[in-house]
Amino acid sequence: MATTAQPPTTPNDLSSVTKTLDLLAPRWSVWVLMSLSSQPLRYAEIKPRLPWLADGQLHPRLRHLTGAGVVERTEYAPRHVTYGLTGSGVELPPVLAVIAAWGDTHLEKQLVTSKATCELEPERIPPAQNVDDTLALIAPRHATPILMALQARGTASAKTLATEAMPGYGLTAVYKPLDRLVADGLVTRTGSGDFQLSASGQALAPVFQAISTWSARSPAGADPLRRRGLAPSQSHSGPWATTPTRLPAPFPAPAVPAAPAAGSALATTPPDGPAWKASDLFSHRIPARPITPAGGPRR
Repeated sequence: MATTAQPPTTPNDLSSVTKTLDLLAPRWSVWVLMSLSSQPLRYAEIKPRLPWLADGQLHPRLRHLTGAGVVERTEYAPRHVTYGLTGSGVELPPVLAVIAAWGDTHLEKQLVTSKATCELEPERIPPAQNVDDTLALIAPRHATPILMALQARGTASAKTLATEAMPGYGLTAVYKPLDRLVADGLVTRTGSGDFQLSASGQALAPVFQAISTWSARSPAGADPLRRRGLAPSQSHSGPWATTPTRLPAPFPAPAVPAAPAAGSALATTPPDGPAWKASDLFSHRIPARPITPAGGPRR
């Protein structure tokens, strides 16, 4: 039976999370951020780390992140410009680590043959890809409002979710995003026809909390879209605008690098997430992953 109590999630919590997702969701933005996590780099130093990006694709990502206040452009001379994380940007890697940890735990992985043991084991997915794949599930319009409403209520009817998560859209509009969340394994239907979070959906609570906390203390997270003169609604098209499909990145498959040594300058150890270094982002070719017949969160 659907609950009727007012959920504790505040409009400010929801607004801060969705605006930060608008900042992170554009394709390759996370890869650029994590490339700059160790030190400021010149354009010519960033480009080799993202070899599959065409020359015209990197500049828009840098402009997007600079306009959002998480990357700063420093010009020392006409031909000497570096890009580095701002104070707000420096606090993003721990948030990305929480998102990556969820993706690593709850998203499907192909089984690949281990060279060490010659046995099948889950493939190793770079943290940036785990973040991108997670954002592909929660960043589409209305997905996060529905998930956070269910997180607060526990169980809710479609009518309740339409009223709280999609005000002004009407009851029928809620079914398409709900069906998508059910297909992605984040929401399940109850026997009475209501909706509730799956175990994977419930595990998103630390992700939303980390994003909300960063946004609350970061000037860049207050309203990244309005910093560029855009209204939030301009970042989407129509009532259901999904994140673009993540295709395999066209690069070769070198050996998986060893974990960074403790105290290494390139290592980052967030309080609640995995450690990574720059080479972890591009450690292997990312294959396409089919959806399992049993369903569940997918890549």
